[in-house]
Amino acid sequence: MRRAMSLLATALALVSAPALAEPFDTTPRTVVMTAFAPEWDALAPAIAEPREYSANGLTFLAGTLEGKPVVLMQSGVSMVNAAMNTQLVLDRFKVKRIVFSGIAGGVDPELSIGDVVVAKDWAQYLEVSFARRTGEGWVTPEPVDAQAPANWEMMFPRGVRVGNASEAPVRHYTLGADPALLQLAEDVTARISLQRCTGPSGTASGPHCLVEEPKVVVGGTGVSAGVFADNKEFREYLQAAWGARVVDMESAAVVQVAYANEVPAIVFRSLSDLAGGDDGENQMNTFMALASVNSAHVVRAFLAALPD
Repeated sequence: MRRAMSLLATALALVSAPALAEPFDTTPRTVVMTAFAPEWDALAPAIAEPREYSANGLTFLAGTLEGKPVVLMQSGVSMVNAAMNTQLVLDRFKVKRIVFSGIAGGVDPELSIGDVVVAKDWAQYLEVSFARRTGEGWVTPEPVDAQAPANWEMMFPRGVRVGNASEAPVRHYTLGADPALLQLAEDVTARISLQRCTGPSGTASGPHCLVEEPKVVVGGTGVSAGVFADNKEFREYLQAAWGARVVDMESAAVVQVAYANEVPAIVFRSLSDLAGGDDGENQMNTFMALASVNSAHVVRAFLAALPD
């Protein structure tokens, strides 16, 4: 009887144990990550000898790009999707590094639509405490860290506690892109020309052309949250409090998961709009495809310069 119960317990444990994900591919690859369709479309046709894999409704396109082994994927829009699917690709492929290509809203007033920004670090600007209003002003539910960026009205930044196998968890307000990858990006992007007009890639004119010749900028801070930011006053806050240059909905989540797994990561973002800083309406729908192409163009030059 005792033996039968023991065997039953073992069987139940095996049934209830989570199945480990089977790797799709054992070739060491660079993950080229995009958030959604326009960014994917700017890169997918260039993948040589593509092989498709799928999991959890996602398509992974393994092949080569600029002669380097890659797997192209979409993170999905927003922070939870980005974190979840970054971990998914790390579990299913042998990943050397993550390179993100996408669009963003411009925060730094020195930047223009079409520019490509390669931020040095990334922050989750809505990892905050909501304060209550009192006769003495805002009162937070926990002490405000002296290292924290300034608040926006009731929202007080509190950072995120995270670590990895080499570093104990501590409170981070930003997490950095890989320094070696940033240096390579700086070396490569000094000689790149970008598209200025909508329409087919490489054309000199189109339905809409940018006033400024777009440029590549390496450095500064990017910020992310599950918000489509299109507010002039909040844009000014992000620039003043965080030193932000760009705002998006995925990058900080991707960089955090990469850090937790000790995988090098870097993010390329081209400005499709000015996050509320325009004189008129938001221009994302007008320049989304152009920005996607400009980011993809820089990423392809970066991949070509990688040693492996």
